Amino acid sequence: MLKTFTIDDIRSWKPCYDPAKHLPENWVGTVIDILRHNTIPAADKLWVVLRDELIDSKTLRLFAVWCARQVEHLLTDERSKNALTVAEKFANGIASQSELEAAWDAASAAASAAAWDAARAAALAAAWDAASAARAAAWDAAWDAASYAGSNAAWAAAGDAQINQLLTMIMDQ
Repeated sequence: MLKTFTIDDIRSWKPCYDPAKHLPENWVGTVIDILRHNTIPAADKLWVVLRDELIDSKTLRLFAVWCARQVEHLLTDERSKNALTVAEKFANGIASQSELEAAWDAASAAASAAAWDAARAAALAAAWDAASAARAAAWDAAWDAASYAGSNAAWAAAGDAQINQLLTMIMDQ
């Protein structure tokens, strides 16, 4: 069962703007209600709902992996790709905490190596984005992919894809 929350709960999380811009003062709902809301921008929907007090850790981790897999083609280091596999296994209960930590450490080392290599090649920002996608928060990964595409349409499509995927994951529980 999904937890309900209010507009005041959203305010307590200190958003960039007052949620009354999109929700009535007496609003009460769930993650699904926010994700299906027609006037809230995708980035703001995700900002509201991607919280461990609203979505279980397994779903959050699997969503993060799904998002990172959308830009996996940008990852050139196998340690980063392996981190995705281990994170998915951990979420499904078939990898241990120590395996997860080892994969995280390896992906972090890959990110550091990629960042230094990119600095020498004057492309630090792009390399760091690609390397960090394997180990960063879910929505950052897909938004990085959209920035590579370089268009507002790509950003909107990425946000819509994330919303649809997250809804599917929540509804399938």
